[in-house]
Amino acid sequence: MSNNILKETEDHMKKAIESFEKELARVRTGRATPTLLDGIRVDYYGSVMPISQLATVAVPEARQLTVTPWDVNALAAIEKAILKSDLGLTPSNDGKIIRVNVPALTEQRRKELVKVVKKMSEDAKVSVRNIRRDNIEVLKKQKKDKAIPEDKMFKLQDDVQKLTDNYIKQLSDIAEKKEKEILEF
Repeated sequence: MSNNILKETEDHMKKAIESFEKELARVRTGRATPTLLDGIRVDYYGSVMPISQLATVAVPEARQLTVTPWDVNALAAIEKAILKSDLGLTPSNDGKIIRVNVPALTEQRRKELVKVVKKMSEDAKVSVRNIRRDNIEVLKKQKKDKAIPEDKMFKLQDDVQKLTDNYIKQLSDIAEKKEKEILEF
């Protein structure tokens, strides 16, 4: 029973890190990546869909994306969605594909993005700490219900804290790597 709590704690913390990494993939750096457009939703025939379900996104050059819709009728809707996004990208379409040039980031924009990454990192850390708190509450309840002895509860609390420290460090490392990526010219 108590080993399940550790396993559950670790699973939830891994999911928090995966979620954080997915969010970070959408933060723009100086380079073009297909994941840059992942957060954009397109209103297509009354349905709101991600670009990845309507088109192929490729990176022909370091600072350019191409979006090739499977249905040419979706071209205008995709272009409009990219324009309305908060990425600051301007698409151009030639009737078959959309080209999106990713301009170099200004120093001010880089600093703003670093702040965004720090906030996302802090939110992810709070999430991991909440997982720790919830699982420690479960341990205390089990001790109160006499399902586990007190010394085992303290041992498991230490194990949960070690897991928390490990995942917090991983989040910090991931955020630091992304910040370096944003700040490089």
